[in-house]
Amino acid sequence: MFCQHSIFPLGSMMDMPDRCAVCSQKMELEIGFYYGTGYVSYGLTVGLFVLYAIFFGVVFGFSYKDNSVYWYLGTGIAGVLLLQPWLMRLSRVLYLYLFVRYGQRKEGK
Repeated sequence: MFCQHSIFPLGSMMDMPDRCAVCSQKMELEIGFYYGTGYVSYGLTVGLFVLYAIFFGVVFGFSYKDNSVYWYLGTGIAGVLLLQPWLMRLSRVLYLYLFVRYGQRKEGK
């Protein structure tokens, strides 16, 4: 779906071909189509923070006395920053999947 399989170099990790190599579907349905992926990426990030809060709470517990809340926030933010390139790509894939239904296209059209 992307021109490069790797996220490196970061400057061109979001480059996509104009059309799908398999089904010839346009990748950008309209100008500015992928601006909505910010909302998908935000949802994925919040979901990761909630899952990490559950994991952190079960394993370490939360307390202001030993600063574990700050450790949770610091490690959670660092983790999301490291995962951000993959979250951006995943949000594009999910957003395109919401608007384009694959497998319903007839041959020859």
